[in-house]
Amino acid sequence: MTISSSIPTAARPATTDSIVLGMGCFWGAEKRMAAIPGVLDVESGYANGEIAGTYEAVLDHERLLQWGKTTRRNHAEVVKVTFDPARVDAEQVLIVFWESHNPTQGDRQGNDVGSNYRSAVYTNSDAQQAIALQTRDTYQTALTAAGRGRITTEIAPLETYFTAEEYHQDYLVKNPNGYCGLGGTGVRYPVAATAAKAG
Repeated sequence: MTISSSIPTAARPATTDSIVLGMGCFWGAEKRMAAIPGVLDVESGYANGEIAGTYEAVLDHERLLQWGKTTRRNHAEVVKVTFDPARVDAEQVLIVFWESHNPTQGDRQGNDVGSNYRSAVYTNSDAQQAIALQTRDTYQTALTAAGRGRITTEIAPLETYFTAEEYHQDYLVKNPNGYCGLGGTGVRYPVAATAAKAG
């Protein structure tokens, strides 16, 4: 059972949407995204790599990459966020995503280093892809104004997804003192951009 999955199936809306997000270690990402009103479920997983979708395979492959022994692409640790679009839209989910980690660090987040910890947005439609690019550009404007670097987040269609092992699901609920390397930049997403769109 993943975070927020306590909502009974019968009570769930007929229409849902989902997006897959990489913010470094999926433990903290799961907790952050589950706190968004309108999010129905958050599941830890592995996405858009060219290897087996298991924790051991990802760690082993990252070592091979660092040793220069492979060029195959590793998975990113991700969370699959399922939400009720009548209550929260993809743009609002992505605003929380941008503010909740540092998207300028490349293959690193907190103490976690490696391509498996890359910042990523993996989309399920052309519309989601456009929203991801638009919110990235808007947030980049705010980061640049604050003297921060360029966003390195990979934005691409979701090609491959594997659910992570059960012990990774709800990890910080089961282990309240567990490690969470997430730390945002402290730069807020421009409210004016969303207000202008709403108007």
